[in-house]
Amino acid sequence: MRQALAALTAALTLALASSVSAQSMTVGFSQIGSESGWRAAETTVTKQEAEKRGIALKFADAQQKQENQIKAVRGFIAQGVDAILIAPVVATGWDAVLKEAKEEKIPVILLDRQIDAPDSLYLTAVTSDQVHEGRVAGEWLVKDVGAKTCKVVELQGTTGSSPAINRKKGFEEAIAKTTNIKIVRSQTGDFTRTKGKEVMESFIKAEGGGKDICAVYAHNDDMAVGAIQAIKEAGLKPGSDIKVVSIDAVPDIFKAMAAGEANATVELTPNMAGPAFEVLAAYLKDKKEPPKWIQTESKLYTAKDDPMKVYEAKKGLGY
Repeated sequence: MRQALAALTAALTLALASSVSAQSMTVGFSQIGSESGWRAAETTVTKQEAEKRGIALKFADAQQKQENQIKAVRGFIAQGVDAILIAPVVATGWDAVLKEAKEEKIPVILLDRQIDAPDSLYLTAVTSDQVHEGRVAGEWLVKDVGAKTCKVVELQGTTGSSPAINRKKGFEEAIAKTTNIKIVRSQTGDFTRTKGKEVMESFIKAEGGGKDICAVYAHNDDMAVGAIQAIKEAGLKPGSDIKVVSIDAVPDIFKAMAAGEANATVELTPNMAGPAFEVLAAYLKDKKEPPKWIQTESKLYTAKDDPMKVYEAKKGLGY
């Protein structure tokens, strides 16, 4: 009887310890910043997903500087967190700090962006197919323009970031199948509305006051919204005089679409953390390595998709 009681007590203690361990998991999250509506939504959703699972989330805003991210990651390592999430500012320069995390047996998961580093240094990456996103945007423009000659100006994301590299690549692959669509100007707008507006103003001045521009392709919606403002201030009609196609599918682009001022956007879900936490829980339980890439869905939206209905649905996601 005494042995049975001791065994039961040990089992209950182990179960309680496992429960407490799962609920007291601490995860560090190094976020790029809050440069866009989508980025703000990703932060909100990540915090919600952590709270839902009883995870203590340590949050660090890098203000779009890699040195701040590396400092934050080293801080998480020093604090002995159970895992680290990183939305990397740029693709290179991560090997050293990731090796430090690996030495301390702290798994690292990349959110929404890839990096140029050996995949042995991180557990997995939860991202969309960014080349595919760019390709979908380009294919929409090819179909919409038809045989018409079309000069495109491109608002790139942050120089050196994987979305900027890959969304450019995919778009160029799509329009390369035609001879009538050409990118005539391309410059970074750093994923922000302010810079997107500023760069679009320079494009308009350089291209006949904007009359020579057929379309603007922006690597995210925030730059597209800035471009729309610049087009309007130049006395032109965004969405008709200059077509607007972008990526992310944040609420404000649907308002612009409903007003006829934007034409298409490719959705990037802000919920990268949900799949990341699921993979992490499974890994910590049985140490089974997950796939090195977990792909999220990308969907094209146009004015045919009732943009105000989509806008209302997205407002509650933390944008």
